[in-house]
Amino acid sequence: MDLGLRGRVALVAGGSKGLGLAIAEELAAEGASVAIVARGRDAIDAACERIRRAGGRAHGVAADVSDAQAIARAVDDVRTALGPADILVTNSGGPRSGTFDALSADDWDAAHRLLLTNAVTFTRTVLPEMRARKWGRILTITSIAAKQPVDGLILSNSLRAAVAGFARTLANEVAADGVTVNNLLPGYTRTDRVVDLSTQMASAERTTIDAVVGRWETQIPMRRLGEPREFAALAAFLASERASYITGQSIAVDGGWIRTVF
Repeated sequence: MDLGLRGRVALVAGGSKGLGLAIAEELAAEGASVAIVARGRDAIDAACERIRRAGGRAHGVAADVSDAQAIARAVDDVRTALGPADILVTNSGGPRSGTFDALSADDWDAAHRLLLTNAVTFTRTVLPEMRARKWGRILTITSIAAKQPVDGLILSNSLRAAVAGFARTLANEVAADGVTVNNLLPGYTRTDRVVDLSTQMASAERTTIDAVVGRWETQIPMRRLGEPREFAALAAFLASERASYITGQSIAVDGGWIRTVF
């Protein structure tokens, strides 16, 4: 299937590892020029080199995606290097885990900037050009926690749901301009973030990482963690020409973990 992405410019936030890197690789494999925006220069360079070795085109920008001014500078850099973004993937690491009593006002502020402000600011910087060209794809990477809260993740549950609400509302406002906006909800996927979370939980529960992961797997109908490439395949399709009539959706890639009907 030709996804019609050759020649498109994709900006992937948090694209130097994990789900972001998998998406960047998938889009590059489909012919898009990919800009990776993330914090660590070494990780960015390594990710870009992986994409180039596979025959793709990649450009890296080091920026803190929780900083609105840094985001604006990064988008300007991408525009100069590759052109205006046709595809935006908003993505970041997760906020601190913990219960309400264990988290401070600073923790809430940091989570807000990392998740909601990040998505809103990136969108604000690229959307005018998408609307002018009458074509654009915006994908927000949230979490299954946005639809079915996960115990001990009150920051993620709250702020990722806010991102989903933002994207769903925006989708209606820009649909007539040829811009689609969709939420992708990864489940328990084999990434550094999930490894870190399992380590924290194992320590708090005085058990092993294998025990924590095993418990998650028993909750997943497929009885295994997802792989980043499985998630990236959906992202590439939603970014494509073929998905031009899909907007305002929140789609989980979770092996059946979410139990709701809709």
